[in-house]
Amino acid sequence: MMYYGDHMSGWGWFAMSVSAVLFWGLVITAIVLLVHNINRAEPPSQSPRTPEQLLGERFARGEIDQTEYQQRLATLRERARL
Repeated sequence: MMYYGDHMSGWGWFAMSVSAVLFWGLVITAIVLLVHNINRAEPPSQSPRTPEQLLGERFARGEIDQTEYQQRLATLRERARL
């Protein structure tokens, strides 16, 4: 830092302030990223969905109509019997 006698100059105060803000910004960013990665690393709690459930979801979203839903559901059930 730049000192004049026993006091710090204005640029010294500025540099010290900027470095403190950068330091705390890095600390906070590291904490946020750590918490985000820990939460993301948890295994999914949902069990795998069956083909019939997936087909029902598509029908509920309106991606397929009722006749297509019934045809595909019949096909799935026939294959399950084999």
